[in-house]
Amino acid sequence: MFTGLIEGIGKISGIRRTHNEMRVTITPLFDTTDSQIGDSVSVNGVCLTVTEVRDGSSLSMDVSGETLSRTTLELLRLGDHVNLERALRLTDRLGGHLVSGHVDGIGKILKKEQVRQSWLIRIGIEEAISRYTIKKGSIAVDGISLTINACEKDFFEVNIIPQTGMVTTLLTKKIGDPVNIETDLIGKYVEKLLSKGGGGQEERKASGIDFETLVKHGFDR
Repeated sequence: MFTGLIEGIGKISGIRRTHNEMRVTITPLFDTTDSQIGDSVSVNGVCLTVTEVRDGSSLSMDVSGETLSRTTLELLRLGDHVNLERALRLTDRLGGHLVSGHVDGIGKILKKEQVRQSWLIRIGIEEAISRYTIKKGSIAVDGISLTINACEKDFFEVNIIPQTGMVTTLLTKKIGDPVNIETDLIGKYVEKLLSKGGGGQEERKASGIDFETLVKHGFDR
């Protein structure tokens, strides 16, 4: 589990492809000397497991065909920079939001505009993703925890403050570039609980949660 607060940037220093899988080696540009084999690391928002630590300065991870088919990691090249975050400790502050590292899909940057000191970025998405986006809700873009300022059925907009721009790769992206998107976990669980596939009427009644309950407490249909 992650927070979406990027620890630092890493550089792709090795890529080995075998059939439909890949092993990637990343050299972090910040101190990760306490990293160990088996650690979970978010790479551009994708949860990967460290399989090798080299000289305390680079980390290797295996990427399955399933992950490659659903994320932008397939597009990585030597020298590329990626956002890195190591797994959340139970004693850490939860400064962003709960991010699983399980990407829902790929978005595309449609607009990038500087507004005073910050940047407004519009990202195009499919309706299968937009159903979980709400204004002022949380979303992870390439592993970065962001707040949605506006959203429609085929896009959402976020603001990037100078600090976020300095410590992540997002402002290096260009119009048309793809990014990994993970929507907020809460919406998915609520949908599952309220859907027919998430249990019958008796189960929903027993839980005390239905549409009327949500509306009563301020949630909009």
